[in-house]
Amino acid sequence: MSSENYKVGDQNSVYFLTFTVSDWVDVFTRLNYKVIIADSLTFCRQNKGLILYAWCLMTNHLHLICRVEEPFRMSDFIRDFKSYTAKKVLEEMYLPGESRRDWMLYRFKFAGKFDKRIKNYRFWQDKSHPIELISDEILMQRVDYLHQNPVRTGVVAEPEDYLYSSARNYAGLRGVIEIDMM
Repeated sequence: MSSENYKVGDQNSVYFLTFTVSDWVDVFTRLNYKVIIADSLTFCRQNKGLILYAWCLMTNHLHLICRVEEPFRMSDFIRDFKSYTAKKVLEEMYLPGESRRDWMLYRFKFAGKFDKRIKNYRFWQDKSHPIELISDEILMQRVDYLHQNPVRTGVVAEPEDYLYSSARNYAGLRGVIEIDMM
């Protein structure tokens, strides 16, 4: 798919988004980094007009199915979420106990080396691959794809067993964060 297909058109439509860590670094193997993402999604739901239908946080990427309510804009949500979470995760890396800090920071520094907009580190890859979900059929395909991600990678046997996914919510279990059921 060409890059022109990955643009936010309607700022308040439902989108499938993928936020990928630079160089596919497996950052989200540690609980403290997962909590930053979950807390940020909760904050955006409460304060930034985010309507979150489905999500799944893997070791090096995050999938979302969401929209934002007016007067908020999807482009602003993407920019602000990625900026805030990158800053918080990088701050957290400097706390004692992160044995992979030097290696990860080296990868993030290299990822931003040739981009004049990056001062120090590029945590998230530039693209978020927004795909507008224009039918219920496509929406449900993406929800299934997202929820099956930890199953396909062998992390869990059933989607609802994975804590950092909305599959738990849809199975009637308590999720890590509250979502907006479809």
